[in-house]
Amino acid sequence: MNIRSWRVRLGLVLAIVSAVLFVAHFLIFRDLHHLGIFTVHDIAFLPLEVLIVTLILHALLEHRQRAELMQKLNMVIGAFFSEVGSDLLEKLAEFDPDRGKLLERFDVEIGWDDKRLRQAAAEAMGHTFNLEPTREGIEDLRTFLNQKRQFLLGLLENQSLLENERFTDVLWAVFHLGDELSRRTDIESLPESDIAHLAGDMERAYGRMIAEWFEHLRHLKVRYPYLHSLAVRSNPLDAETAVEVT
Repeated sequence: MNIRSWRVRLGLVLAIVSAVLFVAHFLIFRDLHHLGIFTVHDIAFLPLEVLIVTLILHALLEHRQRAELMQKLNMVIGAFFSEVGSDLLEKLAEFDPDRGKLLERFDVEIGWDDKRLRQAAAEAMGHTFNLEPTREGIEDLRTFLNQKRQFLLGLLENQSLLENERFTDVLWAVFHLGDELSRRTDIESLPESDIAHLAGDMERAYGRMIAEWFEHLRHLKVRYPYLHSLAVRSNPLDAETAVEVT
């Protein structure tokens, strides 16, 4: 039985039950006048019932479902940074000649509030990054992303990612970088023009990941303060960061 047929049958059953109850009411009380009054009253109240059920309750249920979906998505984002993102940011930051200046703007602290984290994410998205990768570093990066390829493919198959276009862009940028690197068979013989091309792919992934990392910190600060503390103490942009609490 398809959904449409089931709904039609249910509607017919409810209509028949309603008709039977109306007839029973008339046979018992023999009062067509009051039966008509109550019927018109119920019909008059019907649009308000539709408003309450279809608009208000539906909106509340939809909001709850979306909140649950976003919670699951944030878990996926957390898994990404735990498995790939943080290490990848650390590797890309090694190619950043302006890393010191970057830390002056993005050296996150435990005390940063939601507004400051949101501002940092916006600044990262608008910032122009210029990376200078070394051939040895490119080789290390290629090996790393090849090892994480199956994990990244698994994330791309997650349907909930469609709800977050920003993180989808991050994932595609990282996946594209890995795909570009995997197609280079001899890093040492690459011309400087191709190194510059790869640097552009790295910069795209780098900037998007930094912005997403700050957005992720916003979520952790509200829902999981202990994970937020660890993430801040292990800032992948800071080469001298210390996880130990002092």
